[in-house]
Amino acid sequence: MQWHRGNLFLIGLMGAGKTTCGRRLAVLLDKPFVDGDAELERRLGCTVSDIFEKEGEASFRDREQALLAELVRREGIVLSTGGGVVLREANREQLRVNGTVVYLHATPDVLAERLRQVTDRPLLRAAEDLVTRLEKLYTVRDPLYRQTAHYVFESTADVVGHLLADQGSGNGDFNAD
Repeated sequence: MQWHRGNLFLIGLMGAGKTTCGRRLAVLLDKPFVDGDAELERRLGCTVSDIFEKEGEASFRDREQALLAELVRREGIVLSTGGGVVLREANREQLRVNGTVVYLHATPDVLAERLRQVTDRPLLRAAEDLVTRLEKLYTVRDPLYRQTAHYVFESTADVVGHLLADQGSGNGDFNAD
């Protein structure tokens, strides 16, 4: 596969492995890696959880959308997006138009196992039952991830190996539709 504009955008629920896979891919491909949430935190000087707590989710999504509009204009990057980036149609369109989008899919049960010890995720902090909360997020977001993605990979598979094996030469336009 040839990546559109040389960009690879990773989407999926929290715990799907976007940052881990993205870092590995960036090193192996000698491309810059950007973690959308980490970049937002760096610029604002506070954590995503702090933004949610102080300003609310809508304000966070506004900031996330503005940053995404900037990041997708770059060429030749590997970008790990925040899990909720697909909630806004403008973001979904920006991702599809400016790069090749890969959805790292994982079921709520798998994600719950990975996130059981995580305490810094604002959308999980108040959850009495982690699996139930992840199922609710999955129900809303899975169709949006699928609508946005050019490719879907199970996050339990060797995603990096699959993407490297399929990586075409050059930076020609990608058309999966």
